[in-house]
Amino acid sequence: MRTRGKKYQAARQQVPNRPHKIEEAVPLLQKVKYTKFDETVEMAVRLGVDPKHSDQLVRGTVVLPHGLGKTKKVLVIANAEKQREAKDAGADEIGGEELVERINGGWMDFDAVVATPDMMRAVGRLGKVLGPRGLMPNPKTGTVTLDVTKAVQEIKAGKVEFRVDKAGIVHAPIGKISFAAERLVANAHALMDNIVKAKPAAAKGKYLKTVTMSSTMGPGVDIDTSHIDELVKH
Repeated sequence: MRTRGKKYQAARQQVPNRPHKIEEAVPLLQKVKYTKFDETVEMAVRLGVDPKHSDQLVRGTVVLPHGLGKTKKVLVIANAEKQREAKDAGADEIGGEELVERINGGWMDFDAVVATPDMMRAVGRLGKVLGPRGLMPNPKTGTVTLDVTKAVQEIKAGKVEFRVDKAGIVHAPIGKISFAAERLVANAHALMDNIVKAKPAAAKGKYLKTVTMSSTMGPGVDIDTSHIDELVKH
């Protein structure tokens, strides 16, 4: 069994053992922070779905209103015309099939991949490389598109992809612990709003089972799911 350090235990003791509103959880996490680096704040949402069934998969994207605190390095694989568009939009790496070969050779210096539909036959060869890292372009997340400008700009602005894992949990970052509290609160609400809207029609019973907010090294804070339900309704 993993033994937590004294600083973690001290932080844990400052977190009341009860559900909190998001507006309460954020300043509480910032108060109990004990590390010297700028931790990422993440939400873990356990859903009432069975990911084994394709009609209960939960997947989507959200552009966080205040970003993630870092600018992602975006790679675009496209034809010559769309390459010029990608450059104007601020893409960091741009090319065609030569980039596919470069990635197959082991190069992975990027955070997101956008591809045009006509390049997907070549990009499809990267499934085993990009898939496990969550980087494979997909029409459902807007990363296989002819609107390269929009795709690049949204990623740069703080677009986050979320997807339920095998355990029925969605993990997603909402920013840095150094953010102003109201910015983290706004990002958290944006994420939860999109997760609720992505509820599959086949999902029965309680959808939001548990929601926890935590920083990289800090203790988790339980979130009041009934409060989230009320916010989304309005």
